[in-house]
Amino acid sequence: MTNRADTAQVVVRPPIAWALAVLVGLALDWLMPLPFMPAAVSAGWLGGTAFAIALGLFVWAIATLTRAGSNVPTNMPTTTIVDDGPYRFTRNPIYLAMFLGLVGLATAFDSLWLLVVLVPFGLVIRYGVVAREEAYLERKFGELYRQYCSRVRRWL
Repeated sequence: MTNRADTAQVVVRPPIAWALAVLVGLALDWLMPLPFMPAAVSAGWLGGTAFAIALGLFVWAIATLTRAGSNVPTNMPTTTIVDDGPYRFTRNPIYLAMFLGLVGLATAFDSLWLLVVLVPFGLVIRYGVVAREEAYLERKFGELYRQYCSRVRRWL
């Protein structure tokens, strides 16, 4: 059992929010398709490439956290500030990978709806997850976290 007080207490687990965004986007596309890609563009290859890059970033970020001995799930305590691997470039590589993954799927499926769901997904991640994580990490790690924030951007 985990001590809930020693977590960011996010409003929703990010993988659940991502899966919900994908399902809603695909359902809306099934009900009313809204293609957006030009016919001359190989949407499947372009989207597949973006999704593969997102998956690579996702795996790299999780492996980096795990190697550092920190917990990945947001409902578990963070044990250390990780500042290597993709965390040298962005404080949120997992969420960045989720955004890129949605863009890749939207492109591959030629679905404007999957791009539209990026807006509510982004708002939930930014304000319901990242803001809470940042406050939690500052409370827990203080100056160490503030120094990390001064060196590494939130997104890119």
